[in-house]
Amino acid sequence: MRIIAAAGLLASLVVSGALASQSARADILPVPPFKGNDTGGIIAYSMATQVDARQVAVDHCARYGKVAKFLAVQGYEGGYISFSCRWVPYGAADQPIRTLY
Repeated sequence: MRIIAAAGLLASLVVSGALASQSARADILPVPPFKGNDTGGIIAYSMATQVDARQVAVDHCARYGKVAKFLAVQGYEGGYISFSCRWVPYGAADQPIRTLY
């Protein structure tokens, strides 16, 4: 019985050692330059240098009948611009204006 337990322990050590020697890879899935949903989103700083990031955020939030509010800017390569989509405040126009160009 002790031989079977020792063999099981040895096998588990070999498997866990093989898994531990594998390096973790965080770069398997690429991150898109723009990602968002009905609550907000992020825009890659590299994309923001090529297009108007404000207009991208406004158009995105207008799809949900909301307005964009910018939260933070990481102004370096690899950084992001984050924004939230908020409901149109009371007393404002019924729907946000969406440009079509």
